[in-house]
Amino acid sequence: MATPAGWSQGGSGSVCLAFDQLRDVIESQEELIHQLRNVMVLQDENFVSKEEFQALEKKLVEEKAAHAKTKVLLTKEEEKLQFALGEVEVLSKQLEKEKLAFEKALSTVKSRALQESSKKDQLITKCNEIESHIIKQEDILNGKENEIKELQQVISQQKQIFRNHMSDFRIQKQQENYMAQVLDQKHKKALGTRQAWSHQHPREK
Repeated sequence: MATPAGWSQGGSGSVCLAFDQLRDVIESQEELIHQLRNVMVLQDENFVSKEEFQALEKKLVEEKAAHAKTKVLLTKEEEKLQFALGEVEVLSKQLEKEKLAFEKALSTVKSRALQESSKKDQLITKCNEIESHIIKQEDILNGKENEIKELQQVISQQKQIFRNHMSDFRIQKQQENYMAQVLDQKHKKALGTRQAWSHQHPREK
């Protein structure tokens, strides 16, 4: 009697072990019964005493009773075995279902991880581009700032030159005003002298 296909000595190992032990007991009992029958046949052919025959007959009855009892136990163990196999099948299906659900969840997680990794790479690339653009803008601004400093120096020099020109212009203007005043005073003095002489020497009519 072979072990049913798909049976695993996992959670129901004790049930399978008991089933195997009962099977061995039944086989040994059947062998003993067969031997007793052969002995009885030989006894029928050869004369034996009544006591020996009764003893053998009693032993045969006991073996048959033990054999019947063992068969009942075997039937119960077979029922337990079938129940255990049913549980194993249910658990196997549930495990397969959970395995598929886990693989699906794992696939989803991997897909999300790849998407996040792709987004991260895109952000890194964009940040690098922005950083490069900022560096270029800073270089441009630094160049403009240097140009502004140079222009400020030129303007400062021109202001200084203009101040110098204004100072020279004021000095020149002051000199011109002074000369004009001096000439005006001389002109007034000469005019006053001339008028005084006219009063002192009037023209003859």
